[in-house]
Amino acid sequence: DPKDFFELYSIPAGILLAGLAASAVLGLGDLSNVSGSVAIASSICCIAAIAGLANQETARTGNVLGMAGVAFGLAATTADMAGVGASASAFQQVGLLGGIGSGIGAVLASGVGPTELPQTVAAFHSLVGIAAMAGAAGEYFGNVGTLDLGTLTAVYLAIFIGGITATGSMVAYGKLAGMLSSKALSLPGRDALNLSMISICALGMASFLNPSLGGEILSVDPETLRLGSLATAAGVSSILGLHLTASIGGADMPVVITVLNSYSGWALCAEGFMLGDPLLAQVGALIGFSGAILTWIMCEAMGRNIVSVILGGAGTTQVVSSDSKTEYEGEITIATVDNVVETLLEAKNIMIVPGYGLAVAQAQFAVADIAKRLKAMGKNVRFGIHPVAGRMPGQLNVLLAEASVPYDIVFEMEEVNEDFENVDVTLVIGASDTVSSAAEDDPNCSIYGMPVLRVWKSGQVFVLKRTIGNTGYTGMENPILYKDNAEVLLGDAHDSCEAIRTAINMN
Repeated sequence: DPKDFFELYSIPAGILLAGLAASAVLGLGDLSNVSGSVAIASSICCIAAIAGLANQETARTGNVLGMAGVAFGLAATTADMAGVGASASAFQQVGLLGGIGSGIGAVLASGVGPTELPQTVAAFHSLVGIAAMAGAAGEYFGNVGTLDLGTLTAVYLAIFIGGITATGSMVAYGKLAGMLSSKALSLPGRDALNLSMISICALGMASFLNPSLGGEILSVDPETLRLGSLATAAGVSSILGLHLTASIGGADMPVVITVLNSYSGWALCAEGFMLGDPLLAQVGALIGFSGAILTWIMCEAMGRNIVSVILGGAGTTQVVSSDSKTEYEGEITIATVDNVVETLLEAKNIMIVPGYGLAVAQAQFAVADIAKRLKAMGKNVRFGIHPVAGRMPGQLNVLLAEASVPYDIVFEMEEVNEDFENVDVTLVIGASDTVSSAAEDDPNCSIYGMPVLRVWKSGQVFVLKRTIGNTGYTGMENPILYKDNAEVLLGDAHDSCEAIRTAINMN
């Protein structure tokens, strides 16, 4: 990629922050007005960051704008603290806690590899939920008896949404990290349990906002009733978040991540209303809406009902699986590196379909070289990416971009799925569920109805797998392995791709 000169973005950013500092230190202009302008710049940068991250070619610009937006937000918040006469100890506490949090975040994030990114995002979402609950509790206990109806509503919603986000994200983390079973929890009366917990929280909100509704029945003073309602909401919403996420199977975890991302945004939005902070409310609404839109897009791509996913699989029945394996007709054919290379050199149309195994093996650089060499030979080489490949939206796109794979040969599933009949050879590297024909042929499988890449319709399919019997995230064996036009190349994906690259370079 050509040099982007992102360092030049620091010039306008520095001018804006210098103006804010001059207003605060030298008294130039009205500090509240200058701080408000910086907050608006923060909102604009955050919105532009989302737009930039929507496209691979502008993703780096989106990252820079996002960092600028956060920096502006922190600066505006600091200026607002000075404007209301915050004490020196308050600044010291904020600086200390912010520094500790930044240090811990930097250490944790620097040790996260591409394969751990999904569960890391889930873990960070849980922290947002906990922060929302803590902030709401602090606002309430610090102003008992003096809060207006709007602020009380925001406090309760922050507790409710924060509880669901915190525990739901913890369960998602456990499933993605392999600490918990990826199977969906199916308790008797699952939907009734969820509805009961939501009803309890709704009644709690009514009594929290208007204690007279329950004060006469329970014979307690209003503040005691409010405290009990708030504690009940915290406990029940936490259990609800745990149950909602546990009731969704591992195949749908990418969608759950986007749902929790949306929840974390709405929790921030409630915090913004509660604290009277427009910037926090704006950024929270941006995260909430963008997460909701992404959830809808993901559900469409996976053939899932968005309402069912949000409500923990409501209205669906769990597929009952037996202990015995499904028997498929045919035999698995084992390929060799020489066979794969010979077929690739004879082919004209080649499709490469990466999956989570590519991320685990860190084989993206070898695959990028393979594609580059084949294109230099005049072959039509493309990459087909499933929307949920890699357990997180965009994870495979990031890996390929890291290996400098040209953006114009990377296609989404719907762009190439009808073209597989014209493909001579398909290389499936570390993908299983996203290329499984069972999603279209087997009504009893857990991913039935999910759109998949129809790789089996190409002339020849080579599936790179570590071992035979190694299943996908849903625990199912892929029936395409038994098809006549499919062969399996066994071994670590990184080693196999390196061997293929070496053999192609020798020709």
